[in-house]
Amino acid sequence: MKKAAYTVTAALPYANGPLHLGHVAGVYLPADIFVRFLKMNDHEVAFICGSDEHGAAITLRAKKEGITPQEIVDKYHVLIRDAFKDFNINFDIFHRTSAPIHHETSADFFKKLYDSGKFIEETSEQYYDEEFQQFLADRYITGQCPKCSNPSAYGDQCEKCGSDLSPTDLINPISTLSGKSPVLRTTSHWYLPMDQHETWLKEWIEKGILDGEQQHDPKAWRNQVIGQCMSWINGGLRPRAMTRDLDWGVKVPLPNAEGKVLYVWLDAPIGYISATKQWALDTGKNWKDYWCKTEAQDRKLVHFIGKDNIVFHAIIFPILLKDHGDFILPDNVPAYEFLNLEGDKFSTSRNWAVWLHEYIAAYPDKIDELKYVLTAIAPENKDSEFTWKEFQTRVNSELADIYGNFVNRTLVLTQKYYEGVVPAPNEYTSTDEAVLAELKTIPERISKLVYAYKLREAQAEMMNLARLGNKYLAEQEPWKVVKTDPERVKTIMYVALQITANLSIATLPFLPDTALKLQKMLNFTANSWSDLSNPNLMQTGNSIGVSEILFKKIEDELVETEVQKLHNTNEVPSDFPPIKEAISFDDFSKLDMRLGTILHAEKVEKADKLLKLTVKTGVDERTIVSGIAEHYQPETIIGKTVLVLLNLAPRKIRGIESQGMILMAENETGELCFLSPEKAFEAGPEVR
Repeated sequence: MKKAAYTVTAALPYANGPLHLGHVAGVYLPADIFVRFLKMNDHEVAFICGSDEHGAAITLRAKKEGITPQEIVDKYHVLIRDAFKDFNINFDIFHRTSAPIHHETSADFFKKLYDSGKFIEETSEQYYDEEFQQFLADRYITGQCPKCSNPSAYGDQCEKCGSDLSPTDLINPISTLSGKSPVLRTTSHWYLPMDQHETWLKEWIEKGILDGEQQHDPKAWRNQVIGQCMSWINGGLRPRAMTRDLDWGVKVPLPNAEGKVLYVWLDAPIGYISATKQWALDTGKNWKDYWCKTEAQDRKLVHFIGKDNIVFHAIIFPILLKDHGDFILPDNVPAYEFLNLEGDKFSTSRNWAVWLHEYIAAYPDKIDELKYVLTAIAPENKDSEFTWKEFQTRVNSELADIYGNFVNRTLVLTQKYYEGVVPAPNEYTSTDEAVLAELKTIPERISKLVYAYKLREAQAEMMNLARLGNKYLAEQEPWKVVKTDPERVKTIMYVALQITANLSIATLPFLPDTALKLQKMLNFTANSWSDLSNPNLMQTGNSIGVSEILFKKIEDELVETEVQKLHNTNEVPSDFPPIKEAISFDDFSKLDMRLGTILHAEKVEKADKLLKLTVKTGVDERTIVSGIAEHYQPETIIGKTVLVLLNLAPRKIRGIESQGMILMAENETGELCFLSPEKAFEAGPEVR
């Protein structure tokens, strides 16, 4: 019987920053395990991923760093790509949505839907940030949810109650760009009338039926996926704009669409298709075999995502695929809940995170240890938590004391008793037969769990194989029996070696580096799942290699260092300078800071950055030279109330004695702003 073919995608990471462990545990590691297992079972698979490189967040980050959006995505695409490679996440292609083939594919996709009347054009009022001079994408507006009163709902969704929202639904909306209230301005966009798709979507999601045919098994879908989708559908789907007013992204391929790009959630999932096209060009394949109904036939499309992407992959993207008409729809959307960190949510803004590239740089010899722990605590059906103490406990008590101990004992004793040659077994006891019977059942249990997307339980069954071997050796005690019954020991060690060989194969999807090290030590090679359950993998007379420690124990020092690192960082280091050394209150009280009024301002000759100011302080009028000429014109600041440091020792600047300092705030891009009182205070009041 021909085995099912798969196209497996992992959510495109946003090229706006590095990956943290929450991303890895909730998308990329489980997808990699699943694909490795499929390939070991002779399924034909394409494993697709790439950088999501469009959207308002990219332009915001570019403004913050004073570089172009292309420079931002180039920087983080490489950082993310290399982190995946170093962590041994093995995509068939890791592409990017800024590539020309993606722009062409996305534009063609949009144009076909437009030409076939799948969009509706509407003029509406949308929020606009006057300070940043741009319309705001849904996720760049926050406010109070009108349904549950969550004060931090987004313009497209409330993550607390799961409600589908529009920006204008929010109470007291705030722009996340400027932190100010946005204004409404008129603009036109092309909308996807999602409300017209409710009937077929409901039957497809709940029953797996599409156009009268069974397409997938709904029982295989996770409850949270079906639950969130049905909550949206039952609440009534609404048209959603498929274009945005931005200057960064895939240009809308229509006349009179200047300044408009495709909505990132139309553009990004098409990135799976464009990446497949590029991979097919690179490898001489036909991309349609992986996506198009006629060519792909019964191929299964699987999207590994986080729970915040469920609606986009299980409602919006399927609508787009069905509207297009040529494409298969997902067979499953295994979405993961959130991974928390040391009692708190991962937060990039507070730097409360373990960054993947930093972990790899610090612990390049502990890659599989992290993979094991992240899979063991994977948030498959509910949120879970990573702590460094649990990381230590699982590595030490499970990987080192069970898996590593069993392997080391087996190989060391084989070298000691038989000079590394696999002995011939004698008659099996009932205990031996029971162990070998159990050995045969574990691979099938792993298989059923992986096909059901229960990878956490599947890895636990792999560890049960190591536990089986560890328990067998501990109970049989060959180091004692060898003194009284050396022939019996040959059978014990033969059985232990068969368990070890099977363990090396079962480990391959989960801990690939460890599996290869173990097979090298065994002088044995097998990478097909069909080789498992074989009680005679290690042939009598074959020689094995010398044992090496597979897992070194994690010391308390590592845990203490990493926990302390988290508590010592409260902001992203790349954005703002670190906090300066602490001073006493007495030191602070020596500063004489007052409100002053600028009476006169003029440029200093032959000095592009300097302004000569006359400032009224309430106690006198004085001259202050300030390096703000690149940010303010002299005539615009006369009459401005500002914060002044008076008791700074005078010094000459370009021949002018400066008698104080104007205190300013400087953001991460070097832009300056005055610190002005919120009330109309005159010059003179002290600042305490």
